Amino acid sequence: MRIMFLICGEGLGHTSRCLALGKEFLAAGHEVRFGAYGYSKVMIENAGYKASEIPSEVKLVGESGALDLKGSVEATLKNTKLLGGPRLLRLIKNTNPTVIISDSYYLGALVAITRKIPVYIIINQSNMEEFFKNRGVPLRILGSMTKKFYNQIFEKVDKIIIPDYPLPYTVCKKNLSLAMKLDEKLFYSGPLLKEKYEEVEEIPLKKPHIVSLIGGFGYREPIFRKVLETAKLDPSIHYTLISGPTLDPSRITDLPENVELLKFIKDTYPYLKSSDAVIAPGGHSTMMEALSFGTPVLSFPDKGHSEQENNAVVIDEEGYGRMLSYSTPPEVILECIREVLEEERYRNKMERLCRLTGELNGPKAIREMLEKELGERAS
Repeated sequence: MRIMFLICGEGLGHTSRCLALGKEFLAAGHEVRFGAYGYSKVMIENAGYKASEIPSEVKLVGESGALDLKGSVEATLKNTKLLGGPRLLRLIKNTNPTVIISDSYYLGALVAITRKIPVYIIINQSNMEEFFKNRGVPLRILGSMTKKFYNQIFEKVDKIIIPDYPLPYTVCKKNLSLAMKLDEKLFYSGPLLKEKYEEVEEIPLKKPHIVSLIGGFGYREPIFRKVLETAKLDPSIHYTLISGPTLDPSRITDLPENVELLKFIKDTYPYLKSSDAVIAPGGHSTMMEALSFGTPVLSFPDKGHSEQENNAVVIDEEGYGRMLSYSTPPEVILECIREVLEEERYRNKMERLCRLTGELNGPKAIREMLEKELGERAS
C-alpha cells in the first residue's frame, strides 16, 4: 500500500501520532508519504522523513493564558491560500496514494472524497462548535457552518479513528459528539506512540520527580513560573522543567537546587517513563503519552480552550490526575502533587492504563485494520 498522511499542524500531537503510524507501516513494508505545514513539517523532516508542503487550515493565537478565538479566526483567514485546494489536489494526484490518513485535516479528507480515494480520518474532537459558543452572532453562525461541514465529512469517510482508550477509559469522550449512525465507523485504536513502553530506557532522576512540559507558547509562561514557585516550597520533590523553544532559559536566574531547566528536547518519552507525575497543558496527545507510561497528569488547560478543558475534567474525574487552572496558587499545586504521589488509587489507575496501552497496541491495530479492509476492497 502507498499511505499518504495529511496532518493538521496546529498542535504537534497530530504529527507525533502520524509519525508513530508511519513507522509501523514502513516496518511492515508499505510506502509512506507525509503532507504537512509549519513546525509540523519541520518535525517530520527532523525525524528523517520527507514531507510535502500543504496549505494550513487553522491558525491558533492567544495571550495571557487564553485562546483568542476571534484573533484565531482572523489569523486563519489571513493565512488561507486561495490556491491551496488545487495545489493539494495536484499533490494527491501526483502521489497516487492507495489510501489517505488525514489527522484532523479536513481539507485533505474532502479532496480524498472527491478523488474517490479511501480516506481514514483521525480525530480526538468532533464538537468544534464549542469554540464558538457565547462568542457573538457572527461567530455562532460560523460555528454552525463548521459543524455542518465536518458532519458531512464524517459521513463520507471510510473510518473515524479515535486515538484514545476505548470507553469507559476514553480521555477525549467529552469532546466527541457524533451521530449514532456513525457508530459503525468509529475505531478506538488506543494511544499512538512512536515507541513502546519496554523500548524506552529509563533515566536516573532524583525521586520523587516531576517533569513539567509547560512552556511551549509565550502565554503559558505564567504557569511555567508558578511551577518554579511551587518547587521552592518543598525541596524534597525534584523537577525537570522543559521550557520549549520560545522561552530563553537564561532569563530564569533564581532556580532552586531541586529544579533542572532544559530549553528543549526532541524526545520526552524517557522523562515521562522515569518521572512520578507530569505537569502539562490539556493537549490530548501529551496526556495519551503520559498515561501510556503510567504517569499521572497535572493539567493546566488553556483558558477558553474547550477541548483542553474537557480533557482535563476527565483526567480529574477518572482519577488519572488533577485539573488545575492559571489561578491555582503554588501551595495548592504542591498539595495536588503530593496527592498523586501518595494516594494508591492513582497508582492503580496508572498501572491499568499502562498495561492497556500495550494490549491495544494502537499503531499495529490501525495497520492491520487497513490491510484487512483495503485487501477486501481490492479483492
